[in-house]
Amino acid sequence: MADFTSEFWSVYVSMLTLLGIAGCAILLWAQSKAKVVVSTEDKMETTGHTWDEGLAELNNPMPRWWMWMFYITIVFGLGYLALYPGLGSYAGKLGWRSTGAYEEELKKADQEYGPIFAKYQKMDLKAVAADPQAHAIGERLFLTYCAQCHGSDARGNKGFPNLTDNDWLYGGAPETIEATILGGRNGMMPPMGAAVGSAKDVENVANYVLSLSNSAHDPIKAAFGKEKFVACAACHGPDGKGNQAIGSANLTDKIWLYGGSKETIMETINKGRTNTMPTFKEFLGEAKVHLLAAYVWSLSNEKSTVAQK
Repeated sequence: MADFTSEFWSVYVSMLTLLGIAGCAILLWAQSKAKVVVSTEDKMETTGHTWDEGLAELNNPMPRWWMWMFYITIVFGLGYLALYPGLGSYAGKLGWRSTGAYEEELKKADQEYGPIFAKYQKMDLKAVAADPQAHAIGERLFLTYCAQCHGSDARGNKGFPNLTDNDWLYGGAPETIEATILGGRNGMMPPMGAAVGSAKDVENVANYVLSLSNSAHDPIKAAFGKEKFVACAACHGPDGKGNQAIGSANLTDKIWLYGGSKETIMETINKGRTNTMPTFKEFLGEAKVHLLAAYVWSLSNEKSTVAQK
């Protein structure tokens, strides 16, 4: 309601709401005043509706307790609209707002849990990863905010990295992981089909890429593809080992974000890929991200963290 650009709409909505309630009250009052003969065995008044030749709908009045329940509902509705928002832009006597309630909950949570987050934020990230309580908090944060993409087991899915191995596009150092969560990442491989050449050239390059990780490939086509791979070397390097500074993938390790079949690699070359990891700095805050980063780092360094516990 606060988004109304004209006071007219606020008044319009308020009038519709009040007229609707008033209409219900008038209808109830009219029905309670209507004279209806209570049906008996000797005298029955029906609505005129009959079924199966013998079933008739009697025109008996509603029970009084039922009528009073409707009246009470109307009174409750008017009281609610007086105290809480509901009539256009009117804020209600109590001044309650959903955003205000949310902010109050955040404030209480910050007072209760803030000191815990602050304590861990001052600690080295590896030390946080080794702390059982911090590890449990980080795991809950991961399951709440990260599992939708990376899976509850953190092993990822097509297009979403596996966080339990030691293969990192931008690097797996604790500080790098924290920077990734705080600022997000925008990874983009442009379509390279035209730069590589013909459809046959794309197939040859795909075979050459497969040969870099000793995957099944056609060695003759791979030999032809090596020359065309120069179009890809600017990002992936002449040896195909990638560049973590720009997030280009290592093509020599048999770890694939979208799949390692020849057809998938050809699709990637022709169409390119675009991936976005959202930023969590504003949403979670640096203290929570510190705990989350420690947990993520521990997933691929489990032995070292367990040894410290």
